[in-house]
Amino acid sequence: MRIIRGKYGRRRFSVPTNISARPTTDFARENIFNVIDNMIDLDGCDALDLFAGTGAISFEFLSRECRSVTAVEKAATQFRFIKTVAQQLNVNNLNLVKGDVFKFVETCDRKFDIIFADPPYDLPNFGEVPGLILGSDMLKEGTIVIIEHSKAYDFSSLPHFMEHRAYGSVNFSIFQINSTL
Repeated sequence: MRIIRGKYGRRRFSVPTNISARPTTDFARENIFNVIDNMIDLDGCDALDLFAGTGAISFEFLSRECRSVTAVEKAATQFRFIKTVAQQLNVNNLNLVKGDVFKFVETCDRKFDIIFADPPYDLPNFGEVPGLILGSDMLKEGTIVIIEHSKAYDFSSLPHFMEHRAYGSVNFSIFQINSTL
């Protein structure tokens, strides 16, 4: 895993071979962060990384000076890897949650500036994830929500949809919460 830019930019970490996550490709991650950087100044933002996997998205947020990052990951191997990398980087503004994303979203009332979700593509209820997030108490005016998905999904009919981006086989649906919340 490579952190692309920011204060931890160019740092590399060896991902365990038994990890079950499908990490966002460097190409797709670099491009979606270019989009994010043009939408919002991450310096001082509170970010949420759902289905954190290897933590690559969380560490990009941290590297780009987010005030805080909350990462939610259920799998023990991925959780331990994220924790190890955070310790190696001496990160103190990462809130790492080991648990079920659906329960977390259902009960969390903390507001975030940006929410990124990269559910496993084979998740049985994958199509429900964007609606669950968009209907949660974690949003405030201006919150950006990014869902990573395969080309099999089209979320353009959901409220607050802004745009769709595709980088190779990786697709992103981007939402921004407006004052009609």
